[in-house]
Amino acid sequence: MRAIRCNQYGPPESLVVENLPDLEPPPGHVVIDVKAAAVNFPDVLIIENKYQFKPPLPFTPGSEVAGVVRAVGAGVTQFKPGSRVVAFTGSGGFAEQALAPVAACVPLADGVDFELAAAFTLAYGTSHHAVVDRGQLKAGETMLVLGAAGGVGLAAVEIGKALGARVIAAASTDEKLATCVKHGADATINYSTEDLRERIKALTDGKGPDVIYDPVGGVYAEPAFRSIGWRGRYLVVGFANGEIPKLPLNLTLLKGASLVGVFWGDFAKREPQHNHAAFEQMTGWIGAGKLKPYVSERYSLEDTGRALRDMAERRVIGKIVITP
Repeated sequence: MRAIRCNQYGPPESLVVENLPDLEPPPGHVVIDVKAAAVNFPDVLIIENKYQFKPPLPFTPGSEVAGVVRAVGAGVTQFKPGSRVVAFTGSGGFAEQALAPVAACVPLADGVDFELAAAFTLAYGTSHHAVVDRGQLKAGETMLVLGAAGGVGLAAVEIGKALGARVIAAASTDEKLATCVKHGADATINYSTEDLRERIKALTDGKGPDVIYDPVGGVYAEPAFRSIGWRGRYLVVGFANGEIPKLPLNLTLLKGASLVGVFWGDFAKREPQHNHAAFEQMTGWIGAGKLKPYVSERYSLEDTGRALRDMAERRVIGKIVITP
Protein backbone atom coordinates (compact mmCIF):
# COMPACT_ATOMS: atom_id res chain seq x y z
CA MET A 1 0.00 0.00 0.00
CA ARG A 2 1.04 3.62 -0.47
CA ALA A 3 1.37 5.84 2.58
CA ILE A 4 2.62 9.28 3.53
CA ARG A 5 5.61 8.99 5.85
CA CYS A 6 7.17 11.40 8.29
CA ASN A 7 10.71 10.03 8.60
CA GLN A 8 12.04 13.08 10.42
CA TYR A 9 10.32 16.05 12.01
CA GLY A 10 10.01 19.01 9.68
CA PRO A 11 7.75 21.07 7.42
CA PRO A 12 5.02 19.58 5.18
CA GLU A 13 7.44 19.50 2.25
CA SER A 14 9.58 16.90 4.06
CA LEU A 15 6.84 14.25 3.87
CA VAL A 16 7.32 11.42 1.36
CA VAL A 17 5.14 8.76 -0.26
CA GLU A 18 6.36 5.20 0.37
CA ASN A 19 5.18 1.71 -0.51
CA LEU A 20 4.59 -0.31 2.65
CA PRO A 21 3.33 -3.85 3.29
CA ASP A 22 -0.43 -4.26 3.60
CA LEU A 23 -1.64 -3.93 7.18
CA GLU A 24 -2.70 -6.89 9.32
CA PRO A 25 -5.16 -6.26 12.17
CA PRO A 26 -4.20 -7.33 15.70
CA PRO A 27 -6.96 -8.49 18.07
CA GLY A 28 -9.66 -5.88 18.61
CA HIS A 29 -8.69 -3.86 15.53
CA VAL A 30 -9.78 -3.44 11.93
CA VAL A 31 -7.92 -2.49 8.78
CA ILE A 32 -9.76 0.13 6.70
CA ASP A 33 -9.40 0.81 2.98
CA VAL A 34 -9.29 4.60 3.23
CA LYS A 35 -11.64 6.48 0.91
CA ALA A 36 -11.10 9.89 2.54
CA ALA A 37 -8.91 11.23 5.36
CA ALA A 38 -9.53 14.66 6.84
CA VAL A 39 -6.72 17.16 7.37
CA ASN A 40 -6.65 18.92 10.75
CA PHE A 41 -4.37 21.57 12.19
CA PRO A 42 -2.81 19.13 14.71
CA ASP A 43 -1.50 17.18 11.71
CA VAL A 44 0.71 20.18 10.92
CA LEU A 45 1.96 20.36 14.52
CA ILE A 46 2.60 16.61 14.83
CA ILE A 47 4.99 16.42 11.86
CA GLU A 48 6.93 19.38 13.30
CA ASN A 49 7.09 17.81 16.81
CA LYS A 50 5.01 20.65 18.27
CA TYR A 51 1.99 18.65 19.50
CA GLN A 52 1.29 16.88 22.79
CA PHE A 53 0.74 13.57 20.94
CA LYS A 54 4.11 12.35 19.64
CA PRO A 55 4.08 9.09 17.66
CA PRO A 56 7.52 7.49 17.30
CA LEU A 57 9.38 8.08 14.04
CA PRO A 58 8.81 7.09 11.32
CA PHE A 59 5.03 7.41 11.22
CA THR A 60 2.10 8.16 8.94
CA PRO A 61 0.14 11.28 9.97
CA GLY A 62 -3.64 11.66 9.63
CA SER A 63 -6.10 11.13 12.45
CA GLU A 64 -9.60 10.67 11.01
CA VAL A 65 -10.65 8.49 8.12
CA ALA A 66 -13.71 7.08 6.41
CA GLY A 67 -13.70 3.96 4.31
CA VAL A 68 -14.49 0.27 4.03
CA VAL A 69 -13.31 -2.43 6.42
CA ARG A 70 -10.72 -4.60 4.66
CA ALA A 71 -9.95 -7.09 7.45
CA VAL A 72 -10.86 -7.66 11.10
CA GLY A 73 -8.73 -8.91 13.98
CA ALA A 74 -9.53 -11.67 16.46
CA GLY A 75 -12.50 -10.95 18.69
CA VAL A 76 -14.06 -8.33 16.40
CA THR A 77 -17.77 -8.97 15.97
CA GLN A 78 -19.13 -5.43 15.40
CA PHE A 79 -17.74 -5.16 11.86
CA LYS A 80 -16.88 -7.44 8.96
CA PRO A 81 -15.04 -6.96 5.66
CA GLY A 82 -17.13 -4.61 3.52
CA SER A 83 -18.55 -2.61 6.44
CA ARG A 84 -18.56 1.16 5.92
CA VAL A 85 -17.01 3.02 8.87
CA VAL A 86 -15.61 6.32 10.06
CA ALA A 87 -12.77 6.19 12.58
CA PHE A 88 -10.62 8.49 14.70
CA THR A 89 -7.23 6.80 14.44
CA GLY A 90 -4.87 9.35 16.04
CA SER A 91 -2.32 8.68 13.29
CA GLY A 92 -1.92 6.54 10.17
CA GLY A 93 -4.75 8.10 8.17
CA PHE A 94 -2.88 9.50 5.17
CA ALA A 95 -2.52 6.13 3.45
CA GLU A 96 -4.41 3.66 1.32
CA GLN A 97 -5.00 1.55 4.44
CA ALA A 98 -5.39 2.53 8.09
CA LEU A 99 -5.49 0.59 11.34
CA ALA A 100 -8.09 1.43 13.98
CA PRO A 101 -9.26 -0.10 17.28
CA VAL A 102 -12.89 -1.15 17.21
CA ALA A 103 -13.73 1.39 19.92
CA ALA A 104 -12.64 4.20 17.56
CA CYS A 105 -14.93 3.09 14.71
CA VAL A 106 -18.49 4.19 14.03
CA PRO A 107 -20.76 2.49 11.47
CA LEU A 108 -21.46 4.60 8.40
CA ALA A 109 -24.82 4.41 6.65
CA ASP A 110 -24.83 3.60 2.92
CA GLY A 111 -26.07 7.03 1.90
CA VAL A 112 -23.41 9.02 3.77
CA ASP A 113 -20.60 10.48 1.65
CA PHE A 114 -17.13 9.28 2.72
CA GLU A 115 -15.59 12.76 2.43
CA LEU A 116 -18.24 14.41 4.60
CA ALA A 117 -18.00 11.60 7.15
CA ALA A 118 -14.20 11.97 7.41
CA ALA A 119 -14.59 15.72 7.87
CA PHE A 120 -17.07 15.37 10.72
CA THR A 121 -15.55 13.48 13.64
CA LEU A 122 -12.79 15.71 15.04
CA ALA A 123 -14.18 19.11 14.08
CA TYR A 124 -17.71 18.54 15.29
CA GLY A 125 -16.65 16.36 18.23
CA THR A 126 -14.30 19.11 19.41
CA SER A 127 -16.81 21.89 18.92
CA HIS A 128 -19.73 20.08 20.54
CA HIS A 129 -17.58 19.22 23.58
CA ALA A 130 -16.41 22.84 23.71
CA VAL A 131 -19.68 24.68 23.18
CA VAL A 132 -22.21 22.35 24.80
CA ASP A 133 -20.23 20.64 27.56
CA ARG A 134 -17.43 23.03 28.52
CA GLY A 135 -19.04 26.31 27.50
CA GLN A 136 -22.60 25.47 28.58
CA LEU A 137 -23.93 27.79 25.85
CA LYS A 138 -27.66 28.46 26.22
CA ALA A 139 -30.38 29.65 23.88
CA GLY A 140 -30.46 33.44 23.80
CA GLU A 141 -26.80 33.85 24.77
CA THR A 142 -24.13 35.29 22.46
CA MET A 143 -21.02 33.40 21.33
CA LEU A 144 -18.02 34.88 19.55
CA VAL A 145 -16.12 32.39 17.36
CA LEU A 146 -12.54 33.28 16.44
CA GLY A 147 -11.10 31.55 13.37
CA ALA A 148 -14.71 30.94 12.43
CA ALA A 149 -14.09 29.82 8.84
CA GLY A 150 -11.88 26.87 9.77
CA GLY A 151 -13.14 23.33 10.30
CA VAL A 152 -13.75 23.56 14.05
CA GLY A 153 -14.83 27.21 13.73
CA LEU A 154 -17.61 26.50 11.24
CA ALA A 155 -18.70 23.55 13.35
CA ALA A 156 -18.92 25.85 16.39
CA VAL A 157 -20.98 28.38 14.41
CA GLU A 158 -23.48 25.69 13.38
CA ILE A 159 -23.67 24.13 16.85
CA GLY A 160 -24.21 27.54 18.43
CA LYS A 161 -27.12 28.19 16.07
CA ALA A 162 -28.55 24.72 16.71
CA LEU A 163 -28.64 25.61 20.41
CA GLY A 164 -30.52 28.85 19.72
CA ALA A 165 -27.66 31.24 20.48
CA ARG A 166 -26.60 34.39 18.63
CA VAL A 167 -23.27 33.77 16.90
CA ILE A 168 -20.66 36.35 15.93
CA ALA A 169 -18.06 35.00 13.49
CA ALA A 170 -14.56 36.49 13.33
CA ALA A 171 -12.12 35.67 10.53
CA SER A 172 -9.36 37.26 8.47
CA THR A 173 -11.03 37.79 5.06
CA ASP A 174 -14.42 38.78 3.69
CA GLU A 175 -14.50 35.54 1.68
CA LYS A 176 -14.17 33.49 4.85
CA LEU A 177 -16.84 35.55 6.60
CA ALA A 178 -19.26 35.04 3.69
CA THR A 179 -18.90 31.29 4.26
CA CYS A 180 -19.62 31.79 7.96
CA VAL A 181 -22.83 33.66 7.15
CA LYS A 182 -23.92 30.79 4.88
CA HIS A 183 -23.47 28.46 7.85
CA GLY A 184 -25.61 30.59 10.16
CA ALA A 185 -23.49 33.39 11.64
CA ASP A 186 -25.63 36.36 12.72
CA ALA A 187 -22.83 38.97 12.58
CA THR A 188 -19.21 39.10 11.47
CA ILE A 189 -15.86 40.70 12.33
CA ASN A 190 -12.94 40.95 9.91
CA TYR A 191 -10.08 41.21 12.36
CA SER A 192 -7.64 42.06 9.56
CA THR A 193 -9.45 45.33 8.82
CA GLU A 194 -11.55 46.05 11.93
CA ASP A 195 -10.68 46.77 15.55
CA LEU A 196 -11.66 43.55 17.32
CA ARG A 197 -12.58 45.08 20.69
CA GLU A 198 -14.53 47.99 19.22
CA ARG A 199 -16.47 45.70 16.88
CA ILE A 200 -17.31 43.27 19.70
CA LYS A 201 -18.49 46.18 21.81
CA ALA A 202 -20.71 47.48 19.01
CA LEU A 203 -22.21 44.07 18.23
CA THR A 204 -23.03 43.27 21.88
CA ASP A 205 -24.22 46.71 23.05
CA GLY A 206 -21.18 46.89 25.29
CA LYS A 207 -22.08 43.74 27.24
CA GLY A 208 -19.60 41.38 25.60
CA PRO A 209 -20.20 37.77 24.52
CA ASP A 210 -21.23 35.09 26.99
CA VAL A 211 -18.93 32.53 25.37
CA ILE A 212 -15.76 32.99 23.31
CA TYR A 213 -14.58 30.04 21.22
CA ASP A 214 -10.86 30.38 20.47
CA PRO A 215 -8.96 27.88 18.29
CA VAL A 216 -6.51 30.60 17.19
CA GLY A 217 -4.66 32.01 20.22
CA GLY A 218 -1.91 34.52 19.50
CA VAL A 219 -2.59 38.24 19.29
CA TYR A 220 -6.39 37.94 19.28
CA ALA A 221 -6.72 36.22 22.65
CA GLU A 222 -6.16 39.14 25.03
CA PRO A 223 -8.37 41.73 23.25
CA ALA A 224 -11.10 39.10 22.95
CA PHE A 225 -10.89 38.13 26.61
CA ARG A 226 -10.90 41.79 27.66
CA SER A 227 -14.23 42.05 25.80
CA ILE A 228 -15.95 39.05 27.41
CA GLY A 229 -19.22 39.51 29.27
CA TRP A 230 -19.87 39.07 32.99
CA ARG A 231 -19.63 35.36 33.94
CA GLY A 232 -18.33 34.68 30.44
CA ARG A 233 -16.64 31.42 29.45
CA TYR A 234 -13.49 31.61 27.32
CA LEU A 235 -12.92 28.30 25.54
CA VAL A 236 -9.25 27.49 24.93
CA VAL A 237 -9.49 25.17 21.91
CA GLY A 238 -6.11 25.54 20.16
CA PHE A 239 -3.36 27.78 18.86
CA ALA A 240 -3.59 27.91 15.07
CA ASN A 241 -1.82 31.26 15.17
CA GLY A 242 1.28 29.42 16.40
CA GLU A 243 1.64 31.50 19.55
CA ILE A 244 0.36 30.45 22.98
CA PRO A 245 -0.97 33.66 24.58
CA LYS A 246 -0.18 34.79 28.12
CA LEU A 247 -3.33 36.34 29.58
CA PRO A 248 -3.34 38.62 32.65
CA LEU A 249 -5.25 36.54 35.20
CA ASN A 250 -6.70 39.64 36.86
CA LEU A 251 -9.08 39.80 33.89
CA THR A 252 -10.85 36.67 35.12
CA LEU A 253 -11.45 38.42 38.46
CA LEU A 254 -12.72 41.67 36.94
CA LYS A 255 -15.20 39.90 34.66
CA GLY A 256 -16.13 37.00 36.94
CA ALA A 257 -15.11 35.00 33.89
CA SER A 258 -13.74 31.49 33.36
CA LEU A 259 -10.89 30.18 31.23
CA VAL A 260 -11.99 26.72 30.12
CA GLY A 261 -9.69 24.14 28.51
CA VAL A 262 -11.00 21.95 25.69
CA PHE A 263 -9.32 18.64 24.76
CA TRP A 264 -11.80 16.48 22.89
CA GLY A 265 -9.39 13.58 22.30
CA ASP A 266 -8.99 12.84 26.00
CA PHE A 267 -12.66 13.56 26.68
CA ALA A 268 -13.64 10.90 24.13
CA LYS A 269 -11.33 8.37 25.81
CA ARG A 270 -12.20 9.23 29.42
CA GLU A 271 -15.95 9.77 28.96
CA PRO A 272 -17.00 7.58 26.01
CA GLN A 273 -20.66 7.50 27.03
CA HIS A 274 -20.90 11.31 27.04
CA ASN A 275 -19.05 11.46 23.73
CA HIS A 276 -21.44 8.91 22.23
CA ALA A 277 -24.42 10.95 23.44
CA ALA A 278 -22.94 14.06 21.83
CA PHE A 279 -22.71 12.35 18.45
CA GLU A 280 -26.26 11.05 18.80
CA GLN A 281 -27.44 14.63 19.30
CA MET A 282 -25.41 15.84 16.32
CA THR A 283 -26.70 13.03 14.12
CA GLY A 284 -30.19 14.31 14.86
CA TRP A 285 -29.13 17.84 13.97
CA ILE A 286 -27.71 16.61 10.67
CA GLY A 287 -31.03 14.94 9.89
CA ALA A 288 -32.78 18.23 10.67
CA GLY A 289 -30.42 20.14 8.37
CA LYS A 290 -28.86 22.15 11.23
CA LEU A 291 -25.34 20.80 10.68
CA LYS A 292 -23.78 20.75 7.21
CA PRO A 293 -20.11 19.70 7.16
CA TYR A 294 -18.32 21.66 4.43
CA VAL A 295 -15.45 20.16 2.42
CA SER A 296 -13.84 22.94 0.39
CA GLU A 297 -11.06 21.01 -1.37
CA ARG A 298 -9.79 17.50 -2.06
CA TYR A 299 -6.14 16.47 -2.47
CA SER A 300 -4.48 13.31 -3.79
CA LEU A 301 -2.15 11.35 -1.55
CA GLU A 302 0.84 12.80 -3.41
CA ASP A 303 -0.44 16.32 -2.64
CA THR A 304 -0.62 15.77 1.13
CA GLY A 305 2.32 18.12 1.71
CA ARG A 306 0.53 20.90 -0.16
CA ALA A 307 -2.66 20.24 1.83
CA LEU A 308 -0.76 20.60 5.11
CA ARG A 309 1.00 23.73 3.86
CA ASP A 310 -2.39 25.27 2.97
CA MET A 311 -3.60 24.38 6.48
CA ALA A 312 -0.47 25.84 8.11
CA GLU A 313 -0.82 29.11 6.21
CA ARG A 314 -4.53 29.38 7.05
CA ARG A 315 -5.75 29.28 3.46
CA VAL A 316 -8.35 26.64 4.26
CA ILE A 317 -12.08 27.31 4.53
CA GLY A 318 -14.09 24.57 6.23
CA LYS A 319 -12.46 21.16 5.91
CA ILE A 320 -10.09 19.60 3.39
CA VAL A 321 -9.56 15.90 2.74
CA ILE A 322 -7.00 13.51 1.28
CA THR A 323 -8.52 10.95 -1.11
CA PRO A 324 -6.06 8.03 -1.52
